[in-house]
Amino acid sequence: MDEDEFDALYNASYRRLCAQLYAMIGDFDEASECVQEAFARAWAHRRKMSSVDYPEAWVRTTAYRLAVGRWRRKKYAGRAADRAVGARTEMPAIDESHVALVAALRQLPEAQRQAIVLHHIADLPVHQVAVEVGAPTGTVKARLARGRAALAELLAEDNPGAVWKEA
Repeated sequence: MDEDEFDALYNASYRRLCAQLYAMIGDFDEASECVQEAFARAWAHRRKMSSVDYPEAWVRTTAYRLAVGRWRRKKYAGRAADRAVGARTEMPAIDESHVALVAALRQLPEAQRQAIVLHHIADLPVHQVAVEVGAPTGTVKARLARGRAALAELLAEDNPGAVWKEA
């Protein structure tokens, strides 16, 4: 992959990948840092990236794994210094339905959340989601069905514990 191809990949997918990872992990700053790091790793391995069928999928998977690794380190370290708050990145205004969706997604089991985000937000077909998560297609379909049912319950207006409430 030459510099122009890499730039095209970055320009076409950076914002989309940040949004997808944000939906998976619920922290925009962490998502954008992990996507940046994943692109840095892709750049370091750009010669190998030419043989990758779906370079955007490679970057997405790398960013997700980085986010999970960071989360595990913070979880096990448990030190306040690891969670020090820095300057927040300014995000465009987000309407309440997006906030409610991310809050609901965070309540799903990781496997369901990942399947929902990759299929419904990243618009990947079920077979591609299966390849990315390393699970059979039937398993991904089951995760999607369970995840959609759980989201419907979490976002239901008549649910007293729902994360989405009309003002």
